Amino acid sequence: MKNNIKLKVCGIRSPANMMEVASAGPSYMGFIFFEHSPRDVSRTIAQLPLEQLPEHIKRVAVMVNKPLDKAREIVKKFKFDLVQLHGNESPEYCKSIRKEAGVIKAFAVSDHLPDELEEYFDCCDYYLFDTKSDMAGGSGKSFDHSILARYTLEKKYFLGGGIGPDFKTDDESLYPGLCALDINSRFETSPGEKDVSLIKNFMQNLELNKTSSINLSGCFPDKEGFYGKFGGAYIPEMLYPNIDELRKNYIEVLESEQFKYDFKNLLKDYVGRPTALYYAGNLSEKTGARVYVKREDLCHTGAHKLNNVVGQALFAKQLKKKKIIAETGAGQHGVATATVCALLGIPCTVFMGSKDILRQQPNVLRMKMLGAELVPVESGSKTLKDATNEAIRHWINHPEETYYLIGSTIGPHPYPDLVARLQSVISEEIKKQLLEKEGREDPDYVFACAGGGSNAAGAFFHFIGNGKTRLIGVEAGGEGADSGKTAATIYKGTPGIIHGCKTLLLQTSDGQVTEAHSVSAGLDYPGIGPMHAYLHNSKLAEYIPVNDKEALDAAMSFSRAEGIIPALESAHAIAALDKFTFSPDDLVVLCLSGRGDKDLQTYEKHYS
Repeated sequence: MKNNIKLKVCGIRSPANMMEVASAGPSYMGFIFFEHSPRDVSRTIAQLPLEQLPEHIKRVAVMVNKPLDKAREIVKKFKFDLVQLHGNESPEYCKSIRKEAGVIKAFAVSDHLPDELEEYFDCCDYYLFDTKSDMAGGSGKSFDHSILARYTLEKKYFLGGGIGPDFKTDDESLYPGLCALDINSRFETSPGEKDVSLIKNFMQNLELNKTSSINLSGCFPDKEGFYGKFGGAYIPEMLYPNIDELRKNYIEVLESEQFKYDFKNLLKDYVGRPTALYYAGNLSEKTGARVYVKREDLCHTGAHKLNNVVGQALFAKQLKKKKIIAETGAGQHGVATATVCALLGIPCTVFMGSKDILRQQPNVLRMKMLGAELVPVESGSKTLKDATNEAIRHWINHPEETYYLIGSTIGPHPYPDLVARLQSVISEEIKKQLLEKEGREDPDYVFACAGGGSNAAGAFFHFIGNGKTRLIGVEAGGEGADSGKTAATIYKGTPGIIHGCKTLLLQTSDGQVTEAHSVSAGLDYPGIGPMHAYLHNSKLAEYIPVNDKEALDAAMSFSRAEGIIPALESAHAIAALDKFTFSPDDLVVLCLSGRGDKDLQTYEKHYS
C-alpha cells in the first residue's frame, strides 16, 4: 500500500483507549453520535479529554440524520475537524454543516458505485464508501472492491466496510482516489475498545502514513495552544510573526525524516541516551517500595535540559535563524544551550539573574568557556522570572534573525508543547526499561520536581491518563508553602498571565506577580507550565510542596545512601518520598533531573 494512505480509527469511547489508539499514530479518530450504535458517545463525550489529542490527529464526529442545529452545536462545542454523515443528508445539509467543519459523506455500496456522487461533489470534502446494509453506519462486512477501479472523479475517498487485520491488496490500481482506510469493529476486543496492537501491526504491514512517530500519547494542547483553560499565546503584536512561524512549522519539522534522524543520533551519541534506570536498593529499603531512579544527571552537561535544547537548536537551524538566545535559572539550561550552539556553530546569548549568577558559579564558568555571551539581569528579584523578561524583550527587538530557545514548558504556544514533546523521551525510555527490568511498562508512581515543569513533563508524558500511574509533581515550598517565601505555584497560585501564557502563578489580588523563593535556583519561578496547571486542575497529576530544609536534608541522605549527589531541584522530589506510605509491591520511578556539582556551594553553606 502506498505510504501516503492514511488511517481513520472509528468508534472510540473511553479516555484511556483513546490515548492508546493515538499512540499508534492514526490520522483521524472517529466518535459516533448515534443512539442506536453500541459505540455511541452522545452522553459521555464530555468525559473524553479530546484536548489531549495532538492537532494533527483530526477529530471526526460521525452522525446519522442528526438535526442540523444539533449537529452544528456538537461540532462547535467539541471543536471537531470533520463531520462524517452516514444518513440520507441532502447536499444542502452538507453545505450548511461544512461552514463549521470539513465533511465526509458516506455512501453505501453493493454491486455498483452510487449514482448520486456527482450531486454531492461540491458540498463535501471526501466521500466514504461503505458496505450497503439494513443498518445505518457500518456493518463490519466488505463489498467487492473491484468496483472501485471504475471510479473516475477527482474527489478523494475513505474506504470502509469490513476492513480487518487481514486486509491487503496486491493491485493498487483497484483504488484510484483512495486517501484513507476507515477501521472499526474488526479491531476491537469489545464494542468501542480497540486492540491497539492489531492497529499498529496493521499500519506497519500496509506501510500506512502515520501522523507522528514521536509522542502520540500524553497531553497535547488544542489548536490555539490551550490545555483546557490554560495555555494560549498572550504576546505583544510585534512577536506574532515569530510565534506564528514557530506554530506553523514545529510539527512538520519534528515529523520530517531529516529531523528525526539528526535528533535520534545526537540523543544517542552526544547526549548519551538512553540514560540509566537505576534500582536504588538503599532508598527502596528506606521507603518500603521498589524505587528506580531515572538518571538524567548522566546526560552530557549533567541534566535533562540537553534533550530539549538539541531538538530546538535543530529546529532553529531548519528555520535558518542566525542567533540563539536563552534564559536560565540554575544555569543547566544555559549550559545546555551554550553547548549545542558551540557544536552547531551558532552564536549564543544567555540571560541570567545576577542573584543566580552568584549562587551558580560553576555553570556560569561553563557557559563562558563554551563561548556564550552571558547577560546579567539586575531587575526585579534578579532570578529566572526576570531573566525570562529580558530574553523576551531582546527577542522583540531582534525578531528576524533570532531564535528564542525556551528551557521549560512555559511561554506562548507552541513552546509548552514543543518542549514537552522533546522531553518525552524520558518517559518513553522509562516504559521500555521497566518492561525489561520488571516485566511491566507502567509504574505505580512517578515523582519529579516541577518549577517551569520540563523534566516533570518528560517523566509524566507517556503515563498521563493511563489509569495506572500516580504522577507526583514536587514544587519548591521555600521557607514553607504558607510562609510568603515560597515557589509552590500550584499550592498557592491563582490563574493569570505570565510570559505569554495563561497558567497558575503567584500573584497579588490585583494581578501583580509576587516574588518566588526557593533555595533551588531552577525552581525559583512564580509560575508553572500550563500543561501542569491543566494536569492539576483535571486531577490527572498531583502536586505537593517540599520546603528548603527538607530538600537539603534529602540531598545529603541520598548522597550517602546511593553515592549520587543530586541537583537541589531533584532533591525536592527525593524528599517527597517521605510524605507517602508505600507497599512492598509498589513500583516507584523518581526522575533525577540533574547532578549536584552546581549546588556544592549551597550544600557546603547548609551543612557547615
